[in-house]
Amino acid sequence: MDLRTALLALLLLPSAPFPASALTAATTPLHAAPAAMPAPMLAGSFHAGIDIAGWLVSEKLDGVRARWDGRQLLTRAGNRIDAPAWFTAGWPAQAIEGELWLGRGQFQDISDLVRALEPEASAWRQVRFMAFDLPTSPRPFAGRTRELRVLVERVASPRLQRIAQRNFSERAQLDAWLDAVTSGGGEGLMLHHALSHYRAGRTDTLLKYKRWDDAEARVVGYRPGKGKYAGMVGALLVEDAHGRRFALGSGLRDADRARPPMIGTLVTFRYNGLTAKGTPRFARYQRLRADTDAVAMACVSAPGCTGR
Repeated sequence: MDLRTALLALLLLPSAPFPASALTAATTPLHAAPAAMPAPMLAGSFHAGIDIAGWLVSEKLDGVRARWDGRQLLTRAGNRIDAPAWFTAGWPAQAIEGELWLGRGQFQDISDLVRALEPEASAWRQVRFMAFDLPTSPRPFAGRTRELRVLVERVASPRLQRIAQRNFSERAQLDAWLDAVTSGGGEGLMLHHALSHYRAGRTDTLLKYKRWDDAEARVVGYRPGKGKYAGMVGALLVEDAHGRRFALGSGLRDADRARPPMIGTLVTFRYNGLTAKGTPRFARYQRLRADTDAVAMACVSAPGCTGR
């Protein structure tokens, strides 16, 4: 059985047999002792020239990345997420990685909930943990996908679901789905090589594919607002990983201008290439990095606050 045939069987025929080397069903007991999780795997950017048939593709959800270590939910940075006990009741001891998600276009709501110092338990009723990987499994990604499917079915919790994976044979098919996702309000796609093992840190076997670029920058100051924004922040002054300094005003909500991210915190912005001066073109504020501690979430007052 070639790779593409195996992948199609994996995605479309749940009861079909799979090569034992890669697509074995899950056998981990639901309440075994949890294994230590490796550091998170981080995605690179999609590039031309890859063999699409060798990759599994899923929608990139605009949620908060989270990790279930077998006992509790954690942010990507390892901070505990204060979810109600009933939310994770019955979940297995096996480590699971996924996105806490409310739906397309609702990142700010789920981000606020995750970072809240005293979250309302009722606010978690609509949240789903959309699982996409098993970081402690020794299997390649195609095998981990099958293992995850079996695991989620065994748990049978409405709050623990699995992100669907697809397989394409041609770039045109991939681009058509990307257009469908983005036109429907989605962020983009994630491509994961079917034969890759889980590896901590940045990797070229996990790729994000979007119609725009995004990056992170650290807040270093504020530009005061004018007109209707007088007394609030007009723009964030930020510095990216390359030492480039620029302003982020577009994309800020009124709430962001009244209570801006503190100096020193990381924010995510999107852009379309670089200007002739080498700075991000059409830079637009997107969000405070989701795993920022709640105590470092925002300034109490507007311009000039430097944190607590």
